[in-house]
Amino acid sequence: QVQVVESGGGLVQPGGSLRLSCTASGGVSEVDAMSWYRGKQRELIASIDNGHNTNYADSVKGRFTISVDNALNTGYLQMNRLNLEDTAVYYCYAILRRTGSATLSYYWGQGTQVTVSS
Repeated sequence: QVQVVESGGGLVQPGGSLRLSCTASGGVSEVDAMSWYRGKQRELIASIDNGHNTNYADSVKGRFTISVDNALNTGYLQMNRLNLEDTAVYYCYAILRRTGSATLSYYWGQGTQVTVSS
């Protein structure tokens, strides 16, 4: 059974950094694409496709970096120069190739809390 698990959230001071991870396991051969969302409204903040092309919301551009390591079936969101407005629950959305399947599968992570506070 496929699992998509996030980690790396926590409490950080303004100006600090965090790196979120999103790992897919359970019969996954490849992460085809990944996006990161945040908040109750599920604001899309970063995405990466299978060509490693990236897009960012204006609110995080220049501060956040999305990447995928297919050897580990893990995506990352490096967050630098965090500010109070970045406080939210962060969710990854993974598009996966499952072992032995020709079709793509879509999964949400459970969310990880990021709190920026002094």
